[in-house]
Amino acid sequence: MSSRTLRALALAATALITATALTACGKDDDKSTASGTGEASTIRLGYFPNITHAPALVGVNKGFFQQALGSTKLEPKTFNAGPAALEALISGAIDATYIGPNPAINGWAKSHGQALKIIAGSTSGGAGLVVKPSIAAAADLKGKKIATPQLGNTQDVALRAWLKQNGLNADAQGGGDVSILPQDNATSLQAFAQGAIDGAWVPEPNLSRMIIESKGKLLVNEKDLWPNGQFVTTHLIVKQEFLKKYPETVKKLLQGHLAAVKLIAADSAGAQKAANEQIAALSGKPLKDEILASAFKNLSFTNDPIASSLYTSAQHAQDVGLLKPVDLKGIYDLGPLNELLKAEGQSAVSDAAAS
Repeated sequence: MSSRTLRALALAATALITATALTACGKDDDKSTASGTGEASTIRLGYFPNITHAPALVGVNKGFFQQALGSTKLEPKTFNAGPAALEALISGAIDATYIGPNPAINGWAKSHGQALKIIAGSTSGGAGLVVKPSIAAAADLKGKKIATPQLGNTQDVALRAWLKQNGLNADAQGGGDVSILPQDNATSLQAFAQGAIDGAWVPEPNLSRMIIESKGKLLVNEKDLWPNGQFVTTHLIVKQEFLKKYPETVKKLLQGHLAAVKLIAADSAGAQKAANEQIAALSGKPLKDEILASAFKNLSFTNDPIASSLYTSAQHAQDVGLLKPVDLKGIYDLGPLNELLKAEGQSAVSDAAAS
């Protein structure tokens, strides 16, 4: 083989290697560009079939989320209580969820501040202790059975903290002065109607259903326990990994959330109809008009996460032995929300511990 032929083969080999390298670089660049756009192909959103999650119900029903997300597909998933939704978020089964404060706090604590960020408020109020008419005061609860949606969820912590403040104890195993029975909301409704439990600390619409359908009495309206009657019942959280990888998708999710909150404020009747349609689609049965109206009356919907109440809820969980001391600094990321609020001419919201 001549030297000229050898040189030709060497040049050809070099050209092939260069072309292969350029092609590989091109593929890597394409991949990097795809992940760097901040857009996800799908976002899996958790929420509950409860009126306390009305912005989620309305946002899904009216298509606000999907409209804002554009080419990103929305995959809604429902849960009964916060701890289950939190577990799904941490395990990677969902990317974001509407949830109460205490499960969010637990997730932050267990992950050492790595699992989630609170990105918006949603709901205030709409929870309390409904009991049999014969129960007139905290002291009457001694020896009684009271249900909550799930051990460690927001209503469960609220009940335990209130009992302690009134000189009553309840342990995580169902013992103590008051036997607390964590069970799903449907079970609590049936158990209260049948007289198997003496009451329940529940969110709407179950609070209104127990009063209207089962002739229960509202012993404690939780908003009466908070400054100005304002406390976070539900807020929107996102998995930190998802937020970092797809910031534009998260911002679009927030746009859908803002649209839902805006509709609720502007057209309560239309929002109630949309929320009830979604509940019917999920449970097979809509709420009665009387219960729907009662539940909405007991709630307020806001983009403000009411951060001060979150810090108090964390202290309550510590006081009843369900949470070790935790540093909540950094649990909020309200930058994207405040950017959108500013663009709409609305006031920014705060993550401050004191209101």
